[in-house]
Amino acid sequence: MLPNPEHLKNHPELIPETVEQSLTRAREGEDLRAFVALFDERARNDSIRVRDALLRGESLPLGGWIIGVKDNIAVKGQQLTCASRLLKNFRSPFTATAVERLEKAGAIILGKTNLDEFAMGSSSENSIFGAVRNPHDRSRVAGGSSGGSAVAVAAGWVHGALGSETGGSVRQPAAFCGVAGLKPTYGRISRYGLVAFGSSLDQIGQFASSCRHIFDLLCVMSGVDRMDSSSAHMPPPVHNGGLRPLEKSLRIGIPREYFVEGLSAEIRDAIYKVVEQLRSIGHQVIEVSLPYTQYAIPVYYIVATAEASSNLARYDGARYGWRHPDAASLADLYESSRGDGFGSEVRRRIMMGTFVLSAGYYDAYYRKGQQVRRCILDDYQRVFLDVDVLLTPTTPTTAFHLGEKIDDPLAMYLSDIFTAPANLAGVPALSIPIGKDGNRLPIGVQIQGPHFSEELILRLGDQIESLDKAGGE
Repeated sequence: MLPNPEHLKNHPELIPETVEQSLTRAREGEDLRAFVALFDERARNDSIRVRDALLRGESLPLGGWIIGVKDNIAVKGQQLTCASRLLKNFRSPFTATAVERLEKAGAIILGKTNLDEFAMGSSSENSIFGAVRNPHDRSRVAGGSSGGSAVAVAAGWVHGALGSETGGSVRQPAAFCGVAGLKPTYGRISRYGLVAFGSSLDQIGQFASSCRHIFDLLCVMSGVDRMDSSSAHMPPPVHNGGLRPLEKSLRIGIPREYFVEGLSAEIRDAIYKVVEQLRSIGHQVIEVSLPYTQYAIPVYYIVATAEASSNLARYDGARYGWRHPDAASLADLYESSRGDGFGSEVRRRIMMGTFVLSAGYYDAYYRKGQQVRRCILDDYQRVFLDVDVLLTPTTPTTAFHLGEKIDDPLAMYLSDIFTAPANLAGVPALSIPIGKDGNRLPIGVQIQGPHFSEELILRLGDQIESLDKAGGE
């Protein structure tokens, strides 16, 4: 494992050596397919720059942190493939705001991580670079679409990693790989430089080994950005020495709609154990109801595919990216480039989105989906009048086998059944590990809170992490 980032900040002379260790270990573990590109020269140069700055006494809150970046987030001059044939040789002309802020704070970008093509998937199997493998069991998936970032953290190659969320693509792989993963409030972190999938749902999230490290990343990355009109005019969380311990008891809601048929008994029992631990230290636990949760998956796949159909129209083989070499006409160029350039899952979602936006179906599907989305948001706003946070499963099962669901899209889509509601409502949500099942696979618990309550849910997550450590001693 890597030295703690706080140790590196106090001993900056170790930073170049640590970066070399990360590069070596990532290459040794390339069978996991977590990274699709390593920035050897860039990372080495940055490690020297950060080391020298710290030795001069400069203040760098993330000085020495080693970070992986999902390959749908822009880094200037580096590849930006979205794990798609269409963008296989594309290099970004600019850097995402979130990445710029990390580098300004002293973070070192190790490389780009693997993902489902255009972030469409729940297993990180839909990639031109091959399926990402779970470090706890290489025969199983890492989760998706940010599986590469989750694996890079779980394997100990980086201190943190960036992923993207549209319907659970940070929290679900975090649960499968046994790390912490945060989806912030929509607008908390700039989307500038994130390749668009579903613009009203997309966000950049973070992976790390603990809630304290997630908080460190969040403080640096947050804040309004003039390059992103959807970024919120909210001040970033105040770091002030790091994440403070939770000092008061909370009203914790347990939504009955999340504990339904199909939820693994081992996951349910692990969460109930955490609930009893929280109750024993003074928290109030209340059963609540979010009745529109049952509609979250159909609504998500209407809204997300409609927006994907519009966003991915730009990949036509003419302006940038791969173009079919045998196209005989302009119409053939569009058809053959998109038909052969996109993978099967991306084509499926584009077709679904085009259908729900088409004349005669717009009102029946897309408009109705947006109306029900509002009802899901109303559910959250109502329940947060009575409780401070919600505690739920992150996923219905632990990591499944590679290939198990690749030919069953509906079964794959249900992997996001407990994560998609938070994206539709724009509320922050966190997944943290709470043990393992009988197959020694990680189990995740999810904490959701009102808009812009990231610090609160991270403080509760940190407390649960402390209880888990105490229970393991």
